[in-house]
Amino acid sequence: MDIPEIDVDELADRLERGDDLLVDVRRPDEWDEAHIGAATLITLDTLPDHLDELPRDRAILVICRSGARSAAATEALRGAGYDATNVAGGMLAWIDSGRDVATGA
Repeated sequence: MDIPEIDVDELADRLERGDDLLVDVRRPDEWDEAHIGAATLITLDTLPDHLDELPRDRAILVICRSGARSAAATEALRGAGYDATNVAGGMLAWIDSGRDVATGA
């Protein structure tokens, strides 16, 4: 399956528009260190348990540390019929771009 991706510049643009849901699939300790304020934490291992909570009427953007876990999550979401897109480079790319992050729970 071809996994669609966007970079952090496109992510910033899409978050500014506010139409998409950003899902962070990292572990809670990673989330606490740094996350995007607009994100929702759903760890990769619990994603299957939360599918019924996710919207089917808007795009889901998926982020992790570097892009590998979010690619797996994106593939699973797309397989389940969701409009999901991977954020290439993940939080490392977001932080490297100098954009704001939130910390803590």
